[in-house]
Amino acid sequence: MRSIWRTLDRALARDIALVCAAGAVVGASFGAITVSAGLPLWLPMLLSVLVFAGAAQFMFVGIVASGGNPVAAVVAGLLLNARHLPFGFAIGDVLGGSRARRLVGSHLMIDESVAFALAQEGTERRRSAYWACGVGLFVCWNIGVVAGAFAGTAVNDTDALGLDAAFPAVLLALILPSLRDAATRRAALIGTAIALLSTPFLPAGLPVLMALIGVLVMLLGRDQAGSRLPERAP
Repeated sequence: MRSIWRTLDRALARDIALVCAAGAVVGASFGAITVSAGLPLWLPMLLSVLVFAGAAQFMFVGIVASGGNPVAAVVAGLLLNARHLPFGFAIGDVLGGSRARRLVGSHLMIDESVAFALAQEGTERRRSAYWACGVGLFVCWNIGVVAGAFAGTAVNDTDALGLDAAFPAVLLALILPSLRDAATRRAALIGTAIALLSTPFLPAGLPVLMALIGVLVMLLGRDQAGSRLPERAP
């Protein structure tokens, strides 16, 4: 662990610290939203320790709080976290050789830790950035969740604070960087349209799953575009 902190320079450590601070704020909002939605106090804490995936946690709570089936909420979270499979191939060399390190490292595999690792040059620097960001965010996120959950129990009228709007606002903030890609924007628009159109006819939670059709359309479009590329002359 000491070698990790020695490898980080001041600029990289500062950037990681800022991300961790932002994670604590988002974690506090997650804890407050979960408790204010009528769910038990222990639930956001348990999710944050065992799942540790912000977007999936928000989606799970949003579906369950709106009356959706918990199974549908779990499936939606698993599909959302399917992006971790290519993440594992991209940063597998930074997790370490032992089974315990790979298990813990896989649990800390989130967008921020992967992004910091891939932005570095050299295996040692990639490893240091990954573990520093992953451990830092895990600690800060869980501290924020605990604080937000207890704060949520002390608020009598959560509607007055606009906590019901915080959930979609945080989800939007999480996906905004991905919308720079044109194909991702098309998938998001298609999924949004499908979810809105199907909401009056389907039980709560299912429209979110139906929205994943937008991802399927995006993948099919990319495959067709690749098949139309002309072959290079030998």
